[in-house]
Amino acid sequence: MVDIAFGPERGKRPDLANNREAYMEMVRRKRMYGGLLLVIFVALMASGWMLADDRNAGGFWQGLHQVFEFPSEVFAEAWQKSANLPALFWKHLPALIETLNIAAVATLIGALAAMALSLLATRGLARWPRMIPVFRRTMDALRAVPEIVIALVLIYILGGGPVPAVIAIALHTGGALGKLFSEVAENADLKPVEGLASVGANWSQRMWLGVIPQVAPNWLSYALLRFEINVRASAILGFVGEGGIGHDLKLAMQWGQGRYDQVVAIFLLLFLAIVAIDRVSDHYRHKLVKGH
Repeated sequence: MVDIAFGPERGKRPDLANNREAYMEMVRRKRMYGGLLLVIFVALMASGWMLADDRNAGGFWQGLHQVFEFPSEVFAEAWQKSANLPALFWKHLPALIETLNIAAVATLIGALAAMALSLLATRGLARWPRMIPVFRRTMDALRAVPEIVIALVLIYILGGGPVPAVIAIALHTGGALGKLFSEVAENADLKPVEGLASVGANWSQRMWLGVIPQVAPNWLSYALLRFEINVRASAILGFVGEGGIGHDLKLAMQWGQGRYDQVVAIFLLLFLAIVAIDRVSDHYRHKLVKGH
């Protein structure tokens, strides 16, 4: 006769005390590691702050009370000349359009390069699997060098103007978007690709018909987000002679007192443009990804 027992056998109950002790030991170990990491982080921050303060032209604490003097001077003059702001908006609008054009062209070129690099660097989709590390390191190199460094080199070669800014931003965009595009492509369903391969489609046809329709919404979302970033980047590059509204801002700030109304007008114009781009791109990103 078979004896069926429900529940633990008599005399073999789980050792709850040992389990609790093991759990508490694990918690104490995690807290100890967390405390050590916090101490190391605070020490690095403190040492870095002290080093930066010593090497700075002036002490941070000695100049802290003057931090609001320059902004207050700028806004005070702009307030006195507030009647000039609408005219200044129209005056600097062409420079803003130039900045937007630089960002748009650079984003388009960089996104096209990122599409090719991402597909060539994605496992399971790459045309030459052995070349995947080469394409990945290429994207790393493009991302590693800041736009302003590339722009300064190109200014030395090509001279000032919007062309070096477009090239610099496009190169950095290609590396940054290539990484994001590749991560999206890795999650694509391979069944359409396999089906196209079975009927004799070449690599380009498999990518165009089997992969890109799946990843296009996310790719467009990332490209729109990158366009916002590139507008800011193109404005910053104007400070090193790349044209656009950043160049106008640099000239206005160099003139100093007497041109502070132009500084405020340019800041407001750039701020409003970025807010408008952010709202529009956010709407379309949501529409592309969510489908409504």
